[in-house]
Amino acid sequence: MTVYIGNLSYDVTSEDLEHIFAEYGTVKRITLPTDRETGRPRGFGFVEMGEDSEEDSAIEALDGAEWMGRDLKVNKAKPREKRSTPGGGRFGRRGDSREDRSFSQRF
Repeated sequence: MTVYIGNLSYDVTSEDLEHIFAEYGTVKRITLPTDRETGRPRGFGFVEMGEDSEEDSAIEALDGAEWMGRDLKVNKAKPREKRSTPGGGRFGRRGDSREDRSFSQRF
């Protein structure tokens, strides 16, 4: 029972989201992903609610609503997709093996 919130202000905090979503039910957990390199918020988040009915109420009320200067995108979160090895190869280098890494051989 998780809600996705997109187009969030970069200034939003977990406390801000908890305050808004608590109007619709029990907030179990809030996740605000940040950029690995900069540490800045990425402009979206997830709120885990206690019941499906609470989640549905929050989505209905908040999707498209203007908040903190932005029009929110609120819907049910999709399951996370499994990621493959970076680069897809045995050594993470687009399939190049250790023996086949010379510049001329790749291009």
